[in-house]
Parts: sequence; structure tokens; C-alpha cells
Amino acid sequence: MSSGTGAAAIGQAVDWEFAATVGAKLARATPPVTEYTRSQAIAELAESSRAAEPPVRDVTRLTTSGPVPDARIVDRREWIRAATESMRVMTGGAATPKGFLTGRVTGAQTGAVLAFVSSGILGQYDPFVSPTDAGGGCLLLVYPNIITVERQLRVSPKDFRLWVCLHEVTHRVQFTANPWLAGYMSSTLGVLTQDAGEDMAAMVGRLAEFVKQRRDGATGQADDPNNAGVLGFMRAVQSEPQREALDRLLVLGTLLEGHADHVMDAVGPAVVPSVASIRHRFEQRRTRKQPPLQRILRALLGVDAKLAQYTRGKAFVDDVVGRVGMDRFNTVWTSAETLPLPDEIDHPEKWINRVL
Repeated sequence: MSSGTGAAAIGQAVDWEFAATVGAKLARATPPVTEYTRSQAIAELAESSRAAEPPVRDVTRLTTSGPVPDARIVDRREWIRAATESMRVMTGGAATPKGFLTGRVTGAQTGAVLAFVSSGILGQYDPFVSPTDAGGGCLLLVYPNIITVERQLRVSPKDFRLWVCLHEVTHRVQFTANPWLAGYMSSTLGVLTQDAGEDMAAMVGRLAEFVKQRRDGATGQADDPNNAGVLGFMRAVQSEPQREALDRLLVLGTLLEGHADHVMDAVGPAVVPSVASIRHRFEQRRTRKQPPLQRILRALLGVDAKLAQYTRGKAFVDDVVGRVGMDRFNTVWTSAETLPLPDEIDHPEKWINRVL
């Protein structure tokens, strides 16, 4: 799996081991729990991750071979270490960075970002972290965060844990049933991070034009989710191939998250007794107002953009499945050419007309 020369250059400039160390030290302490609660949560999450697989396969109609793999139940520091390893593999990073000082600086920055993210993530399927030497991805579930959220929402722990697993296991099924997705993500990232070979004047010129448009209130700036805030800044300093790669990654993320939310809602009522209450309270938590500093960090890290992915992606999947059924919807997983185009996510009928 090639991640491209640009991604490799970035990966080799980061001291990933130092990033993991810094991230682990900066990670916020988790609320105290008894050993009984911790052991019970770990055991229940392991069982829920296995129990979620059959109904997810049934609803998605996606075929995966072999036994259901075990999830890794981790704390925040363990998740940070897994995330740094995933990023190293995805960007073609080396065990030892090219420059000691640069590697330490970028490693510290990466670790600080992961420390912030680690306090909010409940779980993820990571196609670049292998649980064994045999390869393949791994499902990670961050048990302290799951315990914290279920307490905040005051919902049934057993139901909430299964509900979380339904979403994350859907991602596992997406990638294991469609192995090309991981390579597509990696190669697209390679384009996004490659050195375009342009001189600095051209990059500064694009940035100046972006600033001018924002200052003058150019039409569509505030309404286009791919051209607002930090994403708009990124696009301003990118070459055209990089902008196209960013759009492809955003669309893929929107599809994956929306599909997982669709499946979670389709499976939930049959296997999670209190799913309606959980969904309602969780959505309230997603949209609650954040303190100013946290809002800034969320914007910089793309957290709010990710929340928009759930809504837009689920609307796309709901619409297409409602019109043509799940079997025909699954054409979307055939290849990169059958994935939605940026303008098709909000207009599903365009994707249906083009692909089906």
C-alpha cells in the first residue's frame, strides 16, 4: 500500500515515538472508576463488539470472510499510541525521523493534538493498525470515554455500549468487505500532502486571494461547508490536485460516517431496547454549546466538520436506500469511480442517475 512521496516526506519528518510519549503525558486524567466497573466495561465492550457484527452484516448486505476479530479495548494513552502508529504507517514514516530537532517539534505538536482528541473519542476502526502480524485493521474502543459519556447521558450502560459498537463495527465491515478502501485513503492522502513543486509566490498569491474573498464577503463562502473556516484556508494554499484530493477524502468520510449512522438506526431498535432515548440524548450532546476555547480547538481540528459529515452522509444514505434498496446502494463500494462526487452528497438523485 503506497502512501505517496509527499505523505512519506511528512511521515519521516515526525518523531512518532516522541509524539506518543508527549500525547500520553498530556492526556487528561479520566474520571475515577472502581476496578469492578472497569473490568465489567471491558468485558461487556468486547462481547458487544462481537455481538454487533451479525446484525450489521445482515443490514448492510456486505460480505466479510473469516471469524469476527476481537476489538482492542483501550484507555486514552493506549489509543494515542495506536493512533501515532497508524499515522506513521499511513504516511510512510520511519522509526527514526530525518531531523532530530524537527522531528521532536512536529512530534510534540502531533502528540498535543492527539491528547486533545483522546478525551472525546469513543471508538474507531483503524485500517492501518494491525492487531497481529498477519495484518489487517483493528477496532479500538476507548472504555474510559464510553463510561464517562454513558454516565453523562444517564442511559443504560449495557445498551449504550452495544449502540456504540454498532457504529464502529459498521466501519469494520465497510473496510473488511471492501479492502480497496484503505489503499484509496492512503493514496489520496499522498496527493493531499505532496509537494506541488510550486514557488512560494504562487502559494502566497492563492492565500492572499482567499483572505481578500473572506474580507469582501464573497458569495457562497459561508454556505459552502468545504470552503469555510480552516478548510477554506487549506484550499487556499493547495494546488488543484490537492484540492481535489481533499474533496475526495471529505466525501469518503461523509459517506462512511453517514452509512454507519444509517445502519446504527436500522439495527438499533431490534437489539438495543433504549435506542430512542440514547439517540435523543446523544444528539443533544453533539450539538450543545461549547466554551470559546474548546470551540476554537474543535474548529481547528475539524470536529465540527466531522459532525456535519454524520448529518449529510446519513441523509444521502437514507435517501438512496429508500429509493433503490440496500443491494443497489452497495454499488457505491465497487470502486473509487462509484463513490459520490462532492456535489452528489447533497443531491443523491445525481449519484443515482450517474452510477445506477
